Amino acid sequence: MGKLRVAATADIHYGKHSRGTLADAFAEVSRTADVLLFCGDLTDYGLAEEAEQLVADLHAALRIPALAVLGNHDFESNQADQISRVLDAAGVIMIDGAAHEIGGVGFAGVCGFGGGFGRRMLNAWGEPLIKEFVQEAIDHAVRLEQALAKLQTEKKVVVLHYAPIRTTVQGEDPEIFPFLGSSRLEEPINRLRVDAVFHGHAHNGTAEGKTATAVPVYNVSFPLWKKRGAQTSPFRIIEI
Repeated sequence: MGKLRVAATADIHYGKHSRGTLADAFAEVSRTADVLLFCGDLTDYGLAEEAEQLVADLHAALRIPALAVLGNHDFESNQADQISRVLDAAGVIMIDGAAHEIGGVGFAGVCGFGGGFGRRMLNAWGEPLIKEFVQEAIDHAVRLEQALAKLQTEKKVVVLHYAPIRTTVQGEDPEIFPFLGSSRLEEPINRLRVDAVFHGHAHNGTAEGKTATAVPVYNVSFPLWKKRGAQTSPFRIIEI
């Protein structure tokens, strides 16, 4: 079986007047990749009309399958369900807690949540709000595990918004590390033998890292990618 060229991006933050911003990039990636992953923050203020601007560009230029999870910005205006419906109607495969196979590669995804990493990870102790925060992180990890368990493919890819490891958020202010990801996401990735992980959210983070079992993790935040010299294309392309 040949390799699948996987393009990924995050944090493109489409606004009400963004139509046309990435149309050329979508046309180009259709020629250089086999599938496109959106790792959250597709919109700026979490408005369905912002998602419609993105969809217009996808209709105009994208010619390969696209899969997506939402990010924290997409929840800002309590229109996450509407945004998902707009994207789904345009043919974008939403994999929030679900799994999908393309070209012999299985994809599983969730948004993820915060809580921090390693020994400094927040635990469910004290006030009810802290326990609810931790439970949210646990719920995302459980849903990711359930999605991965559905895959029968030899190769598996995880799509997240929040980071599963500390390495790829390094470069951000340490004070906000707990709000950029959670080690709870790493456990099912390691145990279920994932081949690669893509996430966004950490605009000033680090582009690459590895889990404790050496699973490659790619931070594909567009603002970070631009800082690395990719001034035109928002996409990182990896062969799986």
